[in-house]
Amino acid sequence: MERVSGGYTPDVTLESLPTEPLLGREYQDRPEVVHERLRGRHGAVAPVDLLGVPVWLVLGYPEALHVLQNDAMWPKGMEHWRARNEGRVPDDWPVAPALVAENMMARGGPDHAEYRAAWDAALKPFQDPGHPQTRRLKDNIRRTAKDLVTLLAQGGRSGMADLAAQFSRPLPLMVAGELLGAPGSLDDEALMDIWRILDAGPASAQASERVLTAMGRLGEEKRRRPGEDFPSYMLAARPNLTASELAHELIMLMGMIADHGGILIANAVVEIITGDGRARASLSAGMIREAVNHVALRKPPLSNFVPRFPVTDQRLGQYIIRAGEPVWIATAATHTDVRFATGTSAHRATSTRAHLSWGAGPRQCPARELATTITTLALECLFEHFEHLELAVPVDRLPWRSSPFVRGLLALPIRYQLNAGFEIPAAPVPDRRAAEKRAADEERRPAQATTLRQFLTSLVTGTIDPNSF
Repeated sequence: MERVSGGYTPDVTLESLPTEPLLGREYQDRPEVVHERLRGRHGAVAPVDLLGVPVWLVLGYPEALHVLQNDAMWPKGMEHWRARNEGRVPDDWPVAPALVAENMMARGGPDHAEYRAAWDAALKPFQDPGHPQTRRLKDNIRRTAKDLVTLLAQGGRSGMADLAAQFSRPLPLMVAGELLGAPGSLDDEALMDIWRILDAGPASAQASERVLTAMGRLGEEKRRRPGEDFPSYMLAARPNLTASELAHELIMLMGMIADHGGILIANAVVEIITGDGRARASLSAGMIREAVNHVALRKPPLSNFVPRFPVTDQRLGQYIIRAGEPVWIATAATHTDVRFATGTSAHRATSTRAHLSWGAGPRQCPARELATTITTLALECLFEHFEHLELAVPVDRLPWRSSPFVRGLLALPIRYQLNAGFEIPAAPVPDRRAAEKRAADEERRPAQATTLRQFLTSLVTGTIDPNSF
């Protein structure tokens, strides 16, 4: 018997269906168990409760592909959400700040193609293999990665470390700073606020306001003094961008590069160490980019895409979805759909690129090449300089973030052994007089934000608690 939602029968609506809370400890630690239970009960599409709000979760690969490739029939944009328009979504819903952002990822409407063209133009100098800026960026990634390993190695040639706080998070932050044209003065708090927004925590609304203000200041600076950076190229491609519009796009870039990039690096290390062998086989064969592709398939950083809203009532899976009901695509779940997974092999060095980790259709991630490059160079550095890496805790005890959007680690405790040939520079002998002079100078100067490099050093050395935000 066909299951229906919405106007087909008066007593069956998305709101009236029993829903299982999506975000909980089980989903945080073992989302695959939740996905399979929902698949067994509902098939390819399931009604779930997302922090008190009912939504549809797409678990089936063909169904997800259909939605992603039909942007006109399944558009983005909160203006399409019927329940929200009717006042049935709380004003303080913690997921809302990420969805109301007026950036290319969340925006609906006919002007998406123009924004996408501006994004492609602004990213091209950093993704085109033949462009000198791409080469400079790659050199800087390699240099920064080695610097981070050197900082980590100050604790000894072997030992324990938090690879998330000390490597996989700081590296993409440095890249994001360079892309934004603010490698030495980006506000530390803005970096932390990106995580607060994506984790939909209680302070997400305040974090959104702060980071929007910070990106607005940066955007206005680039309008006055353009450089060879992403915001300047965005303004050149779309000069009529308002300060607010540019700020929203810069926040999106920070999310994609700084957060998703760090997640992909950490997830890659976990998959190579503990996975089913595919990523490890690719790495052993010298195909690092292919290893990254395996990780994107097995452990995609973006666990659930920004919702779509059908413009008319549509059948999806075993349900009829009513116009204006929110449809979220569970990326990792679609990759375990038997209709997709049967085409993959557990022990091949190469794999399909038909996965949905970067999206599909006209809204496929514009920075996927850059994210792959950052992760590839990070892994290249790690496995060049470390003779041995292993988890310091059982894989089922790794601490995962609780987020409706991303699948990322709070920490990645590892045991390591550096290669014998890796040289650790001697730590400088502390100069007490110089330190006292610097302290006196600081007292005479107004307080300023630390540089990004100082921030990263604080993360690596533990001065800043990486779990405090």
